[in-house]
Amino acid sequence: MKLLSANVGRPRPNPWKGVGTTGIDKRPVTGPVAVAAPGPKGTGEVGLAGDRVHDVKHHGGPDQAVYAYAREDLDTWAAELDRPLADGVFGENLTTLGLDVNGALIGERWRIGPDVVLEVSCPRIPCGTFQGWLQQDGWIKRFTRAALPGAYLRVIEPGRIRAGDPVAIVHRPGHDVTVALAFRALTLEPDLLPRLLVADALPPEGLALARKRTERT
Repeated sequence: MKLLSANVGRPRPNPWKGVGTTGIDKRPVTGPVAVAAPGPKGTGEVGLAGDRVHDVKHHGGPDQAVYAYAREDLDTWAAELDRPLADGVFGENLTTLGLDVNGALIGERWRIGPDVVLEVSCPRIPCGTFQGWLQQDGWIKRFTRAALPGAYLRVIEPGRIRAGDPVAIVHRPGHDVTVALAFRALTLEPDLLPRLLVADALPPEGLALARKRTERT
């Protein structure tokens, strides 16, 4: 398991929301990149130095400090879309190889290189900017049905990472809530929401939805 690339966004206009800027255009960085826990959501801060988010209402903050996507899943989409997909094109900060990102457990911890430890917090939920960026009509529905969302991560131990660093799973919690399961529960299969309650590393809004669903049943 290794890090294929660390990717940082280039600000560009966001015509898909009518106004503003987006950082979805992420490109691989040459050399080491500093990783640290960002400030609270709403500031635009994220985990990788030189990167930021611009839709501060929905992105950024400690629970969405770093976004990871597997090269294997990018290759699956490349075949389906019949187009090449470069590392970073899904807006991911980390493009991994040999790591089952969607099968990772909420609360699972990864060590990348000698210093950095990240914790899986929640799945990525697709938005209109993502659909517009890929220029694929109906992309949000298609991406959601596939349930290959990739994972947001918190920064537990800061440091530097670079392409080629090994990735090791250093902690797996004692439950069965994967990134893919959490994504399905939060999107098309709300009956699964009560299962998320055992994943206490899920962000508070996800746990609140799970509690609300449990109270109704």
